[in-house]
Amino acid sequence: MSLFFKLFVPWARLVFVLFISTLLAGSCLAQNGGKNKRPRERRSPQKNRWTQSDPPPQFPPPQGQRLRELGARQGAHALVVGASTSIKMWGTESETILDREFGYVTPTNEFKQSAVHPEPGVWKWNKADAWVAHCQKQRQIMRLHGPISPQCSDWAKDDSRTAEELKQNMEEYMTTLCKRYNGVAHVRWMDVVNETVTREGEWFGPKEGIDSWENPWPQIGFDETDPLRPPLYIKRAFEIANRHAPKIKLIYNQHGGMEKPMWRKVCKTILYLRKQGLRVDGVGWQAHIDVGFEKDPENMKNLNALIAWAHRHDLEFHVTENNVWLKKDRQGDYEAQAATFRAILETLMAHRKTGVVTWNAWLVRDNEGKHPDWEGTLFNAEGQPKASYYAIQQVLQNRRGRKKGK
Repeated sequence: MSLFFKLFVPWARLVFVLFISTLLAGSCLAQNGGKNKRPRERRSPQKNRWTQSDPPPQFPPPQGQRLRELGARQGAHALVVGASTSIKMWGTESETILDREFGYVTPTNEFKQSAVHPEPGVWKWNKADAWVAHCQKQRQIMRLHGPISPQCSDWAKDDSRTAEELKQNMEEYMTTLCKRYNGVAHVRWMDVVNETVTREGEWFGPKEGIDSWENPWPQIGFDETDPLRPPLYIKRAFEIANRHAPKIKLIYNQHGGMEKPMWRKVCKTILYLRKQGLRVDGVGWQAHIDVGFEKDPENMKNLNALIAWAHRHDLEFHVTENNVWLKKDRQGDYEAQAATFRAILETLMAHRKTGVVTWNAWLVRDNEGKHPDWEGTLFNAEGQPKASYYAIQQVLQNRRGRKKGK
């Protein structure tokens, strides 16, 4: 009898457990309409990490007045002073400096086709929208750096793309970008096209593969009715911006130095667009220059001439991206770097009575971007001001600026 209970009781327990499990399973099936599924758990809405970042570090500001205060006191045609950084720098010293020093902001990459609409059916607005909300909170005006340009997606650069595919993607992106932010009070400017012409004065076009710096958009075609033969995408981009962004000023942006063939073609293209009845409000220069740029008198002569041409044609002039690189044997020459920054700002100040001029520092600290070893910004990696910062501050304090051409 003892042996019987030793063998029977464990089996009885097992049968009882299986029986109860079957009853519970049947109850769950009944509650779920006979479907063999667990009830779905309720999940709270996912937080947008770009609107709920940690507060940036706080540290003492540089001596003297803040640049955003000085830039706001320049009279009828203020020298608007700004800076660019990436949303990846939020929560760092760069965010602290940006909000403390600059009332004008150009996000680096978050509005570009490669970030927002890289391929058909894909839209990503969270970072762009976060920037708009951030600048509104900080009372900063904005320039949207989202031009039709070589800064495009791998999909657009793929050699198998057809002209029609590129045109459709470009039109979708530019139309939606304009509609989304037109009427946002602090969105003041937008780059419509960028880097359209080479330094030699040729149209910048596509290359094989997707790893090179290239411009696929000319594959859409050219205006063969005009001797300039401008790529069709330029006109089409401005048509869309004219129609859907009437409250935003439209900028034709260009890279390079002061190469005459390049700027001659850019100026002719702007006049071509206006002849087509299209609004172009300003010309932009991406001033990624080496220390000592101002030592070449041709550089400063051509810069003065370009600004004067813009103002004569009722165009604003924007230095949209300014670095002063310290390469090779010039590394650590911060006084020379400050002199170059000063020369650019003083030239702009000399023209502020004849039209709008703006200046935008590209990146906030030296450790941002692709070339941290070139130390091209106003602040070092720790967020401390360099001699260049105080040079900018001093130029802004001198409201008279310099006479043109000097």
